Amino acid sequence: MEFLQFRKVFVYWLGTEPFLYIAEPEFLKSISSGVMGKSWGKPTVFRKDREPMFGSGLVMVEGEDWVRHRHVITPAFSPANLKAMSSLMVESAKKMVEEWKTAVMNPEKQEIDVEKDIISTAGEIIAKTSFGLSYENGRKVFEKLRAMQITLFNSNRYVGVPFSKLLCPKQTLNAKRLGKEIDKLLLEIIAARNQSFEEEGRGPEQDLLGLLLAQNRVNGEKRKTLSTRELVDECKTFFFGGHETTALALTWTLLCLAMHPSWQHQLREEIRQVMGEGGEMDTTMLASLNKMGWVMKEVLRLYPPAPNVQRQTRGEIGVENGVIPAGTNMWIDVVSMHHDKDLWGEDVNEFKPQRFKDDMHGGCKHKMGFLPFGFGGRMCVGKNLTTMEYKIVLTLILTTFSLTLSPNYSHSPTICLSLRPTHGLPLILTPL
Repeated sequence: MEFLQFRKVFVYWLGTEPFLYIAEPEFLKSISSGVMGKSWGKPTVFRKDREPMFGSGLVMVEGEDWVRHRHVITPAFSPANLKAMSSLMVESAKKMVEEWKTAVMNPEKQEIDVEKDIISTAGEIIAKTSFGLSYENGRKVFEKLRAMQITLFNSNRYVGVPFSKLLCPKQTLNAKRLGKEIDKLLLEIIAARNQSFEEEGRGPEQDLLGLLLAQNRVNGEKRKTLSTRELVDECKTFFFGGHETTALALTWTLLCLAMHPSWQHQLREEIRQVMGEGGEMDTTMLASLNKMGWVMKEVLRLYPPAPNVQRQTRGEIGVENGVIPAGTNMWIDVVSMHHDKDLWGEDVNEFKPQRFKDDMHGGCKHKMGFLPFGFGGRMCVGKNLTTMEYKIVLTLILTTFSLTLSPNYSHSPTICLSLRPTHGLPLILTPL
């Protein structure tokens, strides 16, 4: 294959595994055009490495199984179901804001590491809205998934190295142990929900797990849409992905707003104009918060929670001057494309939400250069859930506090499967 016309496409190696590195949107467009979502897979080397966390959930499954999973899961994120989830989001976000208000009543303790609390609140929200879990059960699953994430990241440097599991046996055994403990918790939750359906004849609750269980029944009769094992894996996938993306988007947003207070004022004014003064939040009006939407897109551009996308071809893909063989590993560098001066201009590293005012792609010279939620048929199924939660939480924070960056903050973004601040995000919160 000859990719000389594409300066940002080349082959590199992870151990003994070759990867086609891609940071060129035109090349990405040419290889993904007309390729169905089921025709992409996750590189085998990552499937094995991350199996304890995702199993055969939607992120990892492929082919006709991916079509089946996607078909079952997509209705759970309908506008009606999202609206039903919004009150639970408001409830959890208000609780966090009230705790901050109490904490900053002491003038000497106005500094708060907001990242920790936002991640915890997002975990609580996803526990309630997606799986109907009590906070206590949700917290147990959340803590074990977080521990597994750290464990997998510590062994991730050996991906592609033969017998890598033997190089870090402690992490390998720990990940398997945590995986079994998480599976046990979720199996108990699923069994309890199934039993309540059968004994009480109660309809499904409007959360992801309830809707998935309902898909497994027609007129009260069981059917095999998703097996119990697949339900567990979807629970793990969405519990991790559902809170992680939103929490990190909010965290990086608060950093940017603390550094650019004029945008705090602009968003507060928009909230006041759209929702009125001091009333209860009306979640039906969230879509009218346009400037907040610009800010979200700009933050996802500068600090994409999913900094790269891995794919593996399941069939040959024709490209100019050659063919990409079936089974080719691909590493799509989202961070690089989001910070490419050739695509965005000289101000690429500046926080400028207004670039999205009249262009959903922010003025990027190529539509495939902006990938906040992935691309093609495997685009994130929960992006509307993320957007709604983001706007709810940010609205409550901005109408309660003014944000100032703490002098103790140290800017050090790091990749731990996702892009996060190494040393947290200490902010000084001043009640309005």
